Amino acid sequence: MAEYLLVRPVRLSVDSVAVRSGLHPELVRRFAALGLVDSVTDAQGRLWFEPSTVATLARVQRLRSGLSLNYAAIGLVLDLLKRIDVLEAQVGSSRRWT
Repeated sequence: MAEYLLVRPVRLSVDSVAVRSGLHPELVRRFAALGLVDSVTDAQGRLWFEPSTVATLARVQRLRSGLSLNYAAIGLVLDLLKRIDVLEAQVGSSRRWT
C-alpha cells in the first residue's frame, strides 16, 4: 500500500535555524557536518532541518558550556539521551497495558 503525504513537511533553512537558535549559520553547518544535528541536502546542495533542530542545538550549547564537553562527547551524550527517551517511552507504553 502506497503512502502519500497530505501536506509538505516543515523544513527550516540554515538561516532560519541560525536565527531561531541564535547561532551563526556556519556553526549550524558545522554541527550538521559533525552529525550533531540531522539535516537533509536537496538537489541544489542546500541543507534543510526539522523544527526540532533548534531544541537540539540548545542542548548542544548547554552540554558544551555547562559540562565543557568536546563535540565528539556531545554526539555520544545526544545518542544516549535519544536511547533513554525511547526506553522510557517503551516502559511507559508497557505500564499502560498492565
